Amino acid sequence: MNLSLTEEQQMIQETAKRFAETELQATAEKLDQTKDYEITKAHVRNLAELGFMGLNIDAEYGGTEAGVVAFSLAVTEIAKACASTAVTMSVTNMVAEVIQAMGSDEQKQKYLPKICSGEFYAGSFCLTEAGAGSDPASMRTRAVKTESGWSISGTKQWITSAEFAGVFVVWAVTDAEAPKGKGISCFLVDADAAGITCGPGEKKMGQHGSATNEVHFENCEVPDSAVLGKLNDGFRIAVAELAGGRIGIGSLALGIGQAAMDYATQYTLERKQFGKPIADFQGLQWMIADRATELEAARLLLMNAAYLKEAGKPFAKEASMAKLFASEKANQACYTALQLLGGYGYMQEYPLERMSRDVRITSIYEGTSEVQRLVIAREILRELR
Repeated sequence: MNLSLTEEQQMIQETAKRFAETELQATAEKLDQTKDYEITKAHVRNLAELGFMGLNIDAEYGGTEAGVVAFSLAVTEIAKACASTAVTMSVTNMVAEVIQAMGSDEQKQKYLPKICSGEFYAGSFCLTEAGAGSDPASMRTRAVKTESGWSISGTKQWITSAEFAGVFVVWAVTDAEAPKGKGISCFLVDADAAGITCGPGEKKMGQHGSATNEVHFENCEVPDSAVLGKLNDGFRIAVAELAGGRIGIGSLALGIGQAAMDYATQYTLERKQFGKPIADFQGLQWMIADRATELEAARLLLMNAAYLKEAGKPFAKEASMAKLFASEKANQACYTALQLLGGYGYMQEYPLERMSRDVRITSIYEGTSEVQRLVIAREILRELR
């Protein structure tokens, strides 16, 4: 098995690393403290110029055509410096991928160039609702047929980049009489359409530079051409989107965990106690060794899932495995890294405090760790049957 990267993948990884080190590290703390989304939008524009807002999108729409492995590598490097920018980049790439996979020629021509170029700062998924998080089939948002198209009404919750997105991918019930999950459709809705209001930004524990809001739809009129894919096929699209998104969030978690351990390991070489660097103490060495091993295992799981998706093979189980393991171990890595710094790790002037807050959500969004275990077990049992 050849695990080496192609020349193009290496170039993208190195470019992402360089951008993270020269552009993102200098603003990450300020972005966290101020929640100034103008900084986030500036990052997005620069990422678009590098081709990072459409990494797996065809060149005819302005994409890079670099593939899923390159996408994973890039998200990891960006997340090492700024998790808020990384999640904006990851979600927007997935919006573009869903439009490319399911959209009509008209929809792809209309939206993809704007996403890839940065004309749209972001794209957002409007799937989650207050009573439909891990169970999206229970959504209550409705789309009612009109003479000219559809009228959408309902409220979506915890929508990433909602404040500055250019397009929303919106899921709504179009056939209330259908069995659960069978009467849901997907729509592409311009963010400035009449009938849409964006709620105030959520006050979150971490990832402060990533906008998160409720989005309210009140008799939002869209034409028939706004339907993405087939009518009443939206739940299947959601399941496929979540599987791909898990590679992005797992890669993001990996980046945060790696950055935390890199910072803490360097600190152990410099910090002295009892007359020698604390890196010389076996107890700390074992902590470093365990986390490094786990993060490397997470990287390999993510590369396998990304490879399978890129090759057009089934990847849902592998994506859930990668997301589950990477997010759980990245959380542990940040905790260990903070512990290695001792009291300094708890101080805001050191990045471990921010990283520990930023990483926590990775085991929740794009499917909680508990949901990942359900998906993995279901796929294993299905294969055996």
